[in-house]
Amino acid sequence: MLEIDGSQKSGSGTILRLSIALAGILNEPLHIYKIRQRRTQPGLRPQHLEAVLTAAKLCNAETKGAKIGSRELWFEPSGITGGDLHAEIGTAGSIPMLLLTILPLCAIAKETVRIHVTRGGTDVRYAPTINYIKHVLLPVLEQMGLETRLDVKKYGYYPKGMGEISLEVQPCSELKPLRLKAFGNVEEVKGTSVCTFLAERKVAERQAKTASKILKTHGCEAQIEVVNDTSNPLQKGSSLVLWAKTSTDALLGGDAIGEIRKLSEIVGREAAENLAREIEARATVDVHLADMLVPYMALAKGRSTYLCRRVTEHLDTNMWLAQKILDVKFEARKAGSIYKIKRV
Repeated sequence: MLEIDGSQKSGSGTILRLSIALAGILNEPLHIYKIRQRRTQPGLRPQHLEAVLTAAKLCNAETKGAKIGSRELWFEPSGITGGDLHAEIGTAGSIPMLLLTILPLCAIAKETVRIHVTRGGTDVRYAPTINYIKHVLLPVLEQMGLETRLDVKKYGYYPKGMGEISLEVQPCSELKPLRLKAFGNVEEVKGTSVCTFLAERKVAERQAKTASKILKTHGCEAQIEVVNDTSNPLQKGSSLVLWAKTSTDALLGGDAIGEIRKLSEIVGREAAENLAREIEARATVDVHLADMLVPYMALAKGRSTYLCRRVTEHLDTNMWLAQKILDVKFEARKAGSIYKIKRV
């Protein structure tokens, strides 16, 4: 049985998510304790619980301790199948975080996985936006051989959520290694600026205009799609994701979300500055993508490499956990002002 102390390293939900995924992939029982020990509200929150329960459906797993607030969990998988699944968070808990839990499982499922997630947050604080997942993470995973299709049915924001997505994943017999050793030159910068029931205030347009202006000062001409969304009449909100593709197939992202009393121009500035930092560092993945890629690099046959501008707590945690559970080794070495991350 895998024994994982959830208070180690970041002490956050990332340990729970990756532990569940890797236990399912290995088809080994897992006991994780002190879950989210370092968070202000320790234990399982609704989004974490639904991620566990959805992973359990994929893995035909038995669970014990799977309830709100639980700090200890047993997860005993019995083979990853696939098929059609439904998940319902019931709060503004992050749908992208749920997807980060199950995507590694979907990659090696026996059949195509079609997941329908309802009543959650697509664009909320402390999580990637759903369009970041769609336009940054999934295209990079496609480079590794994983074919997916993500459709946003309803955008969902804090505090009500009510977002809805569907995701289809074609299992991959063998993930290819990811080799992004050089930045190259920026070939295109794109983005998606979304607002839900805020068209009269031109929120999406203002976010896009500010981001474009800032990126231009950094030498980048951006093409940003403006989406005046009406999918969710119960919850207004906004988000902006930007991404840059280089001549070496590097893909860097930066996003930001709107909040009550937060000016649209601030959202645009945050997203643009987040992306500009990555471009100026000449990284080949951004700091958030860096930690998301760890499980796929661990599963891929062969050595993977990328460059990132710093080793975040989540990246450090994911490398540590992958090494602990799987027979793999990661290296993080500083080369000048950037870090070279290798799965060796």
